[in-house]
Amino acid sequence: MSDVMIRVENLGKKYVIGHQAEGASYVALRDVLAEGAKSLVRRFTGRGGSQRETREEFWALKDVSFEVKRGECVGIIGRNGAGKSTLLKILSRITEPTTGRIELNGRVASLLEVGTGFHPELTGRENIYLNGAILGMSRREIKAKFDEIVDFAEVEKFLDTPVKRYSSGMYVRLAFAVAAYLEPEILVVDEVLAVGDAAFQKKCLGKMGDVATKEGRTVLFVSHNMAMITSLCQQAILLNRGNLIKKGLVSDTITFYFTEGNHSSSAIDFSKSHKKIGDQYVTLLGGYIRDCAQNILTEVPIEQSFKICMHYRVLNHNKIKFIPNFHIYKSDGVCVFVSSPPEMEEIQLEGDYVAECYIPDNFLNDGTYFVGLAISSFGSGVTVHFYEQNALCFNVKDSLEATVATRQYGYVGPVPGVIRPTLQWRIVTNKEVVAA
Repeated sequence: MSDVMIRVENLGKKYVIGHQAEGASYVALRDVLAEGAKSLVRRFTGRGGSQRETREEFWALKDVSFEVKRGECVGIIGRNGAGKSTLLKILSRITEPTTGRIELNGRVASLLEVGTGFHPELTGRENIYLNGAILGMSRREIKAKFDEIVDFAEVEKFLDTPVKRYSSGMYVRLAFAVAAYLEPEILVVDEVLAVGDAAFQKKCLGKMGDVATKEGRTVLFVSHNMAMITSLCQQAILLNRGNLIKKGLVSDTITFYFTEGNHSSSAIDFSKSHKKIGDQYVTLLGGYIRDCAQNILTEVPIEQSFKICMHYRVLNHNKIKFIPNFHIYKSDGVCVFVSSPPEMEEIQLEGDYVAECYIPDNFLNDGTYFVGLAISSFGSGVTVHFYEQNALCFNVKDSLEATVATRQYGYVGPVPGVIRPTLQWRIVTNKEVVAA
């Protein structure tokens, strides 16, 4: 029996988009009737085409090829419009591909949007049996899983209520429970879990992890939450404008997504650019990762302190206290910390300023980091004058030499966590503690 559960070869999906000609955005009833009559004449005479609409081919997916093996949990990531949902719809056999082929070796259960596969007039109980039948399960098999589904979904009180009266959260809970517990070989889940509350999302992630690791089934999971992708998946697929850009280990793929997609670097300069970031009060001119000698750093040795710098210009202070702040994120999207000066005593007059935040040595763990540059102010509420997300990118490098030098007792190896500070310790006898 083949170990490959999903095989995709040169997959493509084309849509034809109609565009209204310029000046045709407003169409009166008489225009519709006149255009209909003209179209009828053109159809019989074979003369010309409509002047109101042009058509364009749009490839939502193009030449996508990959394989997913049994028991793998694969995350699918990319920007909005990258083709993620289109890919899942093709794999779920909701829509047909334009080119290429897919091979699925097992039953597929899909959760692509709220209430997928549910009939709104049927009750929750009836929809469980309906979905099981669609998956090809016998009534006996469904009945054996029925209590587990109801218990997981937490809808026992509303089981005999038509699902059209369910809230979106209830819909998702029942839909996920049906998809997960009716034992498909392949489980396909879109961003729909974002509808549920935090406790339910955690519950679903745990179940998907069990489905893949303990039960040996295959999971495809689309999400913009990189922390979820990292915690659940071993492999990831990156799509961009319908093309498969990268497939590999989830950490490598997510890092590639952030670094290549955002074109971040350790130094940016907007001072001579036509791009204005800010408002009528303050604008961003640049940002840098520097050492204490003012050298630009792309890679920071773990045992070296450094500073994050932001160059900005106050155009009109208007008696506003501008608060610079830095937002530091890991490559998997996890926020490490947000930092701003503890006090801003004076109002900054018109002119150029550089805000610097010092990061001590042996504080951040090795890995890739992104910095968002922002300036805010506080009045009746919080005003964000600008926030340039992922403006800077740098790597913290844990070299072998540094590890031996900075790690107690000669320990060499990766350390879990985002930060790894050198903290003050004290070991005393119990007698000394009692005496103190």
